[in-house]
Amino acid sequence: MRTHASEDAVTSEDMGNGGPLTRRRFLTYVVAAPVLTVAATSVGDLIAPSRAYAVVPSPPQPENIADLGEVMVAATKAAQHLFVLEVTVDNRVVFRVPRAEVGQGITTALAIVVADEIDARLVDVDAPLEDARQDIGTAQSTGGSSSVRSLWDPVRSIAADARARLVTAAAEKWDLPARDLTTRDTKVWAPDGRSATYGSLTEAAAKVTVPAVSTDPKSASEYRLIGTATTRIDARSIVTGAAKYALDLDVPGALPTVVIRPPTLKGKVKSYDASAALKLPGVVAVTQLPSGVAVSAKTFDQALKARSAVQVSWGSGTVDGVSDADIKSRLAAAIPPMTPAPPLTQGVDATFTFAFVNHAPMEVGSAVADVQSGSAEIWVASKSPTGAQSAVADAVGLEADDVTLHVVRAGGSFGRRIYYEPAVEAARVSKAIGKPVKLMWTRNDDMRHGRVRPRSHHQLRAVHAGGEVLTYEHRASCVELDMGSGTGQALVDAGYVSPTIGSAFFNISEACPYNFGVVTETLNEVSYDMPTAAWRSVYSAQARTAEEILVDEIAKALGTDPVAMRRKFLKTADARAVLDKVATEGKWGRSMSSGTAQGVALHAEYRSIAACLVEINCNGDKPRITKAVMALDVGRQVNPSGLRAQAMGSLTDGISTVLLAGNHLDDGAFREGSYSDFKYARQADAPLSCDVYLVGGTGKPGGVGELCVPAAAGAVANAYARATGDKPRNFPINF
Repeated sequence: MRTHASEDAVTSEDMGNGGPLTRRRFLTYVVAAPVLTVAATSVGDLIAPSRAYAVVPSPPQPENIADLGEVMVAATKAAQHLFVLEVTVDNRVVFRVPRAEVGQGITTALAIVVADEIDARLVDVDAPLEDARQDIGTAQSTGGSSSVRSLWDPVRSIAADARARLVTAAAEKWDLPARDLTTRDTKVWAPDGRSATYGSLTEAAAKVTVPAVSTDPKSASEYRLIGTATTRIDARSIVTGAAKYALDLDVPGALPTVVIRPPTLKGKVKSYDASAALKLPGVVAVTQLPSGVAVSAKTFDQALKARSAVQVSWGSGTVDGVSDADIKSRLAAAIPPMTPAPPLTQGVDATFTFAFVNHAPMEVGSAVADVQSGSAEIWVASKSPTGAQSAVADAVGLEADDVTLHVVRAGGSFGRRIYYEPAVEAARVSKAIGKPVKLMWTRNDDMRHGRVRPRSHHQLRAVHAGGEVLTYEHRASCVELDMGSGTGQALVDAGYVSPTIGSAFFNISEACPYNFGVVTETLNEVSYDMPTAAWRSVYSAQARTAEEILVDEIAKALGTDPVAMRRKFLKTADARAVLDKVATEGKWGRSMSSGTAQGVALHAEYRSIAACLVEINCNGDKPRITKAVMALDVGRQVNPSGLRAQAMGSLTDGISTVLLAGNHLDDGAFREGSYSDFKYARQADAPLSCDVYLVGGTGKPGGVGELCVPAAAGAVANAYARATGDKPRNFPINF
């Protein structure tokens, strides 16, 4: 039986849309179940492009029309059972989250939305992670800063529908008009003070055919939790160690397993001798894999010690003999010549290179697998669980429906957990030895054989005359980005056609926020058979950093202050408001001593805007960011605490990749093997103060998870340039 969240209702301004809802409308319906279980499906088309507020606008770019967030939303269109909410008899409101929790706080944000809409206490809402479901497909992927943005409408619709049915059930129980009842604290209340918990009403509510009150979501004026800074619902479990990650799970008989990996990238095993290792205490099995040789033992300590006892003869890797200099040369050659500047104009040109960068999440790659005859069960932190499920099935000779894949929380990702090598390796070992296994990548495995942000090369030119920028060209090249799973596959499924998936991604993610006349941005990828991956903000962390540096240099060529330059050319009033906020709060232009300076940058993507102002001190042994001010306009703010945390984390990424952190490729192998030589920012590198301001706050939520990295990186680079007088061109600067 199907009920509605009426189309007229969801177009109201009070729903927080900031205008008519043209993206899609949502239908809700009751799933056959003994307790109240409501699901949603969506119908409709992609939203029309928003209008740019500028006097002399540049032509729209693809990202202005449909960005990756819209692509991810569109991927859910046919998934009729994607979003399901259940009210249990013990008064729990359960929403199974079809996204990965990797530290970004998605479970908290969605629990807030559910609790607010259904009028439950937040402590009564559970947000477990959904197992991989092939009927959902790539719509279950986490990426493109799209989770809250994708789930905002359907989650509110099903929670509102559930609330209406619970009220109807209470009205029938008490023989009172449903319109006279109210809801709060996970209960329905009568005018005379009587109350009934949702749990006591859930069975009756499941039988309601037509709710007696509106199923429309609340108006924004009625929100009590949405927009209020809230502590993460899993904070206590994380800090006390109660939170369970893959290797914390108690799977009976699971053998700790590690893998011996080749000396160069993607080297293959020619032969091996495990006789000595098998005689060591606790060692149970040694298994050859396509990626190396696995050692399974009773403890991880025993498995790690036994690795050195296995004698392995290795074949060549896929990039043996290739180093950074070779790749840099090929990337530069892959960029076609720039368009010559017309007569009576001047050009500002710059060329940038960005090193490989490891994701380096605190939790290394890990998975638990139990493969038996005809079935498999996997536990893994995955941002593309259906892709992982299919890959495991292929690896062990099963159908995807025969593989149960449980999505567990992750200790960080930054794009790394879109890819699922640990799950496949664990499944192969489990099948080979006939026992469940707990497989762990070591930190060295992760650094030297894990995936990296591709090295990239950027050539930029802005042509100006009479104080106006007439053309802007950005020609980029990079080592080919492996996007054949997860969010990348969503682009293919959505019908984007391009020479490479990466080029399509670049086209719908990169958009210049300035009115720079005719804007041209292109990407050429250079193929190397090596493990690459999307890294937080994908191409924007490099492309927009380069662009923001160029904006400062255009301002200098025009004799204009960098903030004034941006204000003049920014396309929207919203972007100017965000920029003005950091300039005001950060006291832009204040007098500073020699060797210190301010830097500013801005980034707009995911239907959100971020600006960052930093102060840097370059007088010591190494540059140090001493102060940061950030401002965000992300539309509707579900949890301001989470938004500020995302911004601060992004600032650390920007500091790291501009000043400190990169990976060297030497003769087919990465040099860095641990945090000791991968120079990611530490506490001593953090600014002494960091203020994050949230502006705007109306309309729908935009994306935020990757938003602030380019703004932070650009600001750090510009501050360094102003403090030193240098023009930074190679990143990280200390590489």
